Amino acid sequence: MNTPINLPEVLAEVTAAFERYEDALVHNKVEILDELFWNSPHTLRYGATENLYGYQEIQAFRASRPSQGLAREILRTVITTFGHDFATANVEFRREGSTKTGRQSQTWMRTAQGWRVVAAHVSLIG
Repeated sequence: MNTPINLPEVLAEVTAAFERYEDALVHNKVEILDELFWNSPHTLRYGATENLYGYQEIQAFRASRPSQGLAREILRTVITTFGHDFATANVEFRREGSTKTGRQSQTWMRTAQGWRVVAAHVSLIG
């Protein structure tokens, strides 16, 4: 495989984008969450209770979701970059007061506007 994995400068960029996303998520900064998703009909997000196809559905979901109960403890984060323009971020987390472990997977792509999530998946396990 000729694609370099985890080039330090690319890993630092994606890590910063991921940390910005995480802060926006737990503080319900909807405008930043919207910004960090690729504005495309090809973007998708599978949530714990919803399947969202295209940026418009994701944006509508964010605008209508409750802003309570968003705090979570990150148990493990694995960010991997592939070349200069593609990355994945995977997280295990636990919501405050929950015994379930959550899993979040994101696929990130470099765009002209910066790093954007092009696909995401959230699930819970007992």
